[in-house]
Amino acid sequence: MGRTNPTYRDALRAIEERWAEFRRALRRRDQPRFDRLFEYAREHADASGLLNHQNPLLPALFSIDLEQEARLDDHEERLAELEQQLSETVVEQQQSPTEGTTGGSK
Repeated sequence: MGRTNPTYRDALRAIEERWAEFRRALRRRDQPRFDRLFEYAREHADASGLLNHQNPLLPALFSIDLEQEARLDDHEERLAELEQQLSETVVEQQQSPTEGTTGGSK
């Protein structure tokens, strides 16, 4: 006997198909962002399928939130690294003697 319930991946594909007209109406610059959201949902399809939620949109939205949270963490980490590098550069510049001065006057 085969399964009677569609898989989560099937349900997600159906959601994406239902949203196809919305995607087409988006500005071109937003269409890749829309596609990326569904990629995020697909990345967590195994966990979402195990949940077997009555409304497959909810685990998809939560999956999107997880991926966006990971991106925020990555950006915050990168920002902290850049701030640290900038701080070190400023300290180095303040400690180095100014170039071109000889201490004497002509």
